[in-house]
Amino acid sequence: MKPCRNTDGQKQHIFELLAPAGSFEIFKAVIAAGADAVYVGGSMFGARAYADNFSADELLMAIDYAHLYGRKVYLTVNTLLKNSEIRQLYDYLLPYYERGLDAVLVQDLGVFRFIKDNFPGLPIHTSTQMTVTSAEDAEFFKNLGAERIVLARELSLSEMKQIHDKTGMELEAFVHGAHCYSYSGQCLFSSILGGRSGNRGRCAQPCRLPYTLLDKSGTSHESYLLSLKDLCGIGDLNKLYAAGVYSLKIEGRMKQLAYAAGVVSVYRKYIDKFSVHPDAAYQVAENDKKILFQLGNRCGFTNAYYHKKTGKDMVTFFKPSYEKTNESLQKKIEETYRDCSKIEVDARVCLQKNEPVSLELNMGQIHVCANGMSVMEAKTNPLAEDEVRKRITKTGDTPFCIRNLDVTLDEAVFLPNGALNQLRRDAFEQLKHQLLKPYYRKCNTVNKTILNPYSGIVTTHKQENRIICLTEERFLLPQLLSRTFVTTICLDYGAYHGLQISELSEDADAAKKAGKEVWFAMPRIFRQRTAEQFEKAANELKRIPFDGFLVRTYGQIHYLKNHFPSAVLVADYNLYTYNDTSVQAFEACGLYNTVPLELNKKEIFHRTNHASEMIIYGRYPLMTSAQCVHSSTGSCDGISGTCCLKDRRNVEFPVKNYCGACYNVIYNSLPAMLFSSMDELKKAGISDFRLDFTVEDKTQTEEILSLFQEFSEGRKQEYPKYLKNRYTNGHYKRGVE
Repeated sequence: MKPCRNTDGQKQHIFELLAPAGSFEIFKAVIAAGADAVYVGGSMFGARAYADNFSADELLMAIDYAHLYGRKVYLTVNTLLKNSEIRQLYDYLLPYYERGLDAVLVQDLGVFRFIKDNFPGLPIHTSTQMTVTSAEDAEFFKNLGAERIVLARELSLSEMKQIHDKTGMELEAFVHGAHCYSYSGQCLFSSILGGRSGNRGRCAQPCRLPYTLLDKSGTSHESYLLSLKDLCGIGDLNKLYAAGVYSLKIEGRMKQLAYAAGVVSVYRKYIDKFSVHPDAAYQVAENDKKILFQLGNRCGFTNAYYHKKTGKDMVTFFKPSYEKTNESLQKKIEETYRDCSKIEVDARVCLQKNEPVSLELNMGQIHVCANGMSVMEAKTNPLAEDEVRKRITKTGDTPFCIRNLDVTLDEAVFLPNGALNQLRRDAFEQLKHQLLKPYYRKCNTVNKTILNPYSGIVTTHKQENRIICLTEERFLLPQLLSRTFVTTICLDYGAYHGLQISELSEDADAAKKAGKEVWFAMPRIFRQRTAEQFEKAANELKRIPFDGFLVRTYGQIHYLKNHFPSAVLVADYNLYTYNDTSVQAFEACGLYNTVPLELNKKEIFHRTNHASEMIIYGRYPLMTSAQCVHSSTGSCDGISGTCCLKDRRNVEFPVKNYCGACYNVIYNSLPAMLFSSMDELKKAGISDFRLDFTVEDKTQTEEILSLFQEFSEGRKQEYPKYLKNRYTNGHYKRGVE
């Protein structure tokens, strides 16, 4: 189903119901239950590595199966790819592309560009892991050629509408299923703590464990603070429609058949009702709500994000075991939706003496005719019409059934049963081919290399060999300015509550007087409210002598290119450049890059580091969330600050809430420090080294700066108390799968 237009030119649409499938069995069930499209993972590159997923043969079968029923298949290629993997992407996608795959979901910008270059006409949907939260984000991907935007789960209905109205993009929004605590794509919790990366489809869900919060006042709160209830938007179809959402996405590629098919069937019922009378009010029957509840939930349902709400009503607080009840309901759903109904076909079989037997099949505008062996005169036991009907209508495990069969049969003729069976098989194979033929493609790409989509665009020159100090606290600035080895000061948005221009200007001037370059680190999240804040402040920001910007969302690229076209831009680590293709894609957009935090030494050396910078000191952000642990356990006071989460092993994680842009960051318990690896990193092509100061006090900051100076000057190093046995190498030595 595609959007259509009415006579006054206003865009109209009907919903696409998009279902998950972790296996071919579930795939068939959700189509039987009414899914318009199904998203699946293949044997590689999907963000659910522990689902059953589809073998190559199963996926080809699934594409054909969906197309025979007029449905679509979207393949998840939504993990971050390393250099060793992106070389496999062409051969992996080619058979699915040629079979008629309807779209791919992508997180990696390099993968996006590779598919654009090598698979013409294959629609690309930006994965929710790309953290699209504003019209600026959507506009960036629209300009790159994305066909659909999968929105961040955290967006409100009004934000969705703004994105739709401003960009006209086809939007997909989650309507049912699990909520992550972190913005998707912005979570390293499982990765840093256990080596299982959500960006690689292997999240261990540490958010579902209990934590104790030590808040700003010193009060202790213990419960499942990072575990959110499941989303249920069955009562919001009219609001989603008004917001411009086209595709309604059900989460659950790890779920079982009864859940996937059952949820789809309920949503199908109400989408069909709503489509008939979109302007009429509708109510969801209590029994249908009960069915959704019984199919599975984590401590209940919520739709709070749709309505700009966060906080305690969304948090489970109790152990978030996945509860499903009513086994008889599960069995009934499995029996009802195990397979789709057969596709009805009209047929005519003709058996005339001494002529080839023929079978015509008619389905709408499609007509096929198969011929078989010549019909013989019967010496004994002539062929009866009942036997002909029995053989021809025996469609078996094909998706077809014969609705009307016209039989022309001469008297006293004979044909072996095997010949009738073969005739039937040949005819239905022809019909299947004719139905699927419009979907088939031929890939003419002969060069499997990565092409630069923006050839001819030259990136802005950037001075190399920087020592960059980023600070989230203004009070640390004098210490950073006093160090001669520091070449660049990066002033973080989080230090200027709500973008206080006067304070930002004052600090930038101080850095300039100290002979430093001055950069500004943009917010970690760029929701519409924040984007509008920056739009209003653009002229004031232009008067501040920034040498460059650290970019953290795709929408910020769009904003900065419009307002600061000559500025030097560096993509932060969370705009991931795992592979050379991604590096090239960002360079083509005019951005340098920061080495991703999940790459190990070997992978960094194998990656082309074109003037890359790398964080060699700092607490890694484990989660960036719309939720705030401070307001979840109390109330929102609008005051940015720091508190602490403690896990079951009494490990403490600093937490900061940034009220100016309304997001929350959980930092690692230990800082990463790679001072001893600087020499080898230079050999890998790393040009700039960055030290991130987030929750350090003045004493700790002084110790770190002194230690760095000793390392950089080759003097003997004595680790300060702050760091002795209390730091990590991050993923430098281990990496992730």
